[in-house]
Amino acid sequence: MSERAAPFYCPYCGDEDLRPSEEGHGAWECAACNRAFRLKFLGLLARGLRHDDTGGDEI
Repeated sequence: MSERAAPFYCPYCGDEDLRPSEEGHGAWECAACNRAFRLKFLGLLARGLRHDDTGGDEI
């Protein structure tokens, strides 16, 4: 089994001083801005990303 990926920086302040939270799986704490947040994988998109090939709005 592979390790879970860890965030590289805080999504709020951008600092790298993160540590796992005691709140459970996927919860992290930022020592720089004193925020706690949770990361969760929702799943894969059925169709993938959609790209607009026209480069603008169709009329």
